Amino acid sequence: MRTAVHLVRHGEVHNPEHILYGRLPGYGLSETGRTQALRVAEHLASADVTALFVSPMQRAQETAVPIAEKLGVDPVVDDRLIEAANAFEGQYVGVGDGALRKPEFWPLLRNPFRPSWGEPYLEIAHRMLGVAHRARAAAAGHEAVCVTHQLPIWTLRRFLAGQRLWHNPTQRQCALGSVTTLVFDDESLVDIGYAEPSGTSDPSATGA
Repeated sequence: MRTAVHLVRHGEVHNPEHILYGRLPGYGLSETGRTQALRVAEHLASADVTALFVSPMQRAQETAVPIAEKLGVDPVVDDRLIEAANAFEGQYVGVGDGALRKPEFWPLLRNPFRPSWGEPYLEIAHRMLGVAHRARAAAAGHEAVCVTHQLPIWTLRRFLAGQRLWHNPTQRQCALGSVTTLVFDDESLVDIGYAEPSGTSDPSATGA
């Protein structure tokens, strides 16, 4: 039985202060983000989607709206799709300035391999794997969509590929409004695909 699970990264967020918003409430899509969400919905329009799961964050919920309307499926919130926890939430963390220059934050940088400033990569991978298999089971023989965030998607992808989980954020292949597809044969992963219906974006941009 062949089943596809599409991991959709939300669209661009309205964030004029350029802070790292993480799990903070009140960050919805920009006009560009809404356009990106529509492009994702159009990209998935011909897919045989029978299940839609979404992160509890506003930006993911708003991205899921046109997908749900286009595909005729009701979104189900799964908290495991949430953005990774990050101690720098609410801060500006640009390279060479912002919070990273403040000594009180330096202890958070002591272990980039875990990482020490937020949710451990392995915990992210495990929760994302759990929801991916929930989606696979819910859409067995068809396709499912999970609307989530950059770091959770990229961490799961590296975990499934057998790669180390710590990485250079500038090298992530997970653009805004992108679709990472996990293809399962019964319960076994047989392929990973990737598409950018909304175009490319800077993987190191503040926020996710």
